[in-house]
Amino acid sequence: MKHVDDGAEPAPSTIVEAQAYVDEMARKRGYVLDYHRFMARYDFDVLSAANDLVDAAYLKQRTLDRRTKELLFVLSLTVLRADKAHIRSHIRVALELGVTPMELLEAIEIALPEAGVVVFQHGLEAWCEEVGAIPLDPMDEVSAGTA
Repeated sequence: MKHVDDGAEPAPSTIVEAQAYVDEMARKRGYVLDYHRFMARYDFDVLSAANDLVDAAYLKQRTLDRRTKELLFVLSLTVLRADKAHIRSHIRVALELGVTPMELLEAIEIALPEAGVVVFQHGLEAWCEEVGAIPLDPMDEVSAGTA
């Protein structure tokens, strides 16, 4: 397995600054993604530039409140079939902001008419995992083996 070249490792002062930045991101967002963690270490300038855009569009209070933005994020990430961990991080933040599990499910269901069942199922799986949803299983033996 190849590793990052020694020359790519940032200076210790940059590591301290980058760590503080990641800690602040986690505090403001309520989560930090894997790419944030790696970019903070190896290309802090690009991370901070990208985060400025996220801050302006997502974190800064404007017309839409944070609850609404989280619902939109959950829907858009579902439609994009983002990694379930990414979808779940926004579900988690939404729940912490007081969005109900049913409001989140309704947002994910908006994917059905435009993006289809397969895309919807991706978001539904993330929702089920995050909220601890309990399925209803068929009672008869013939149906019990269906997927």
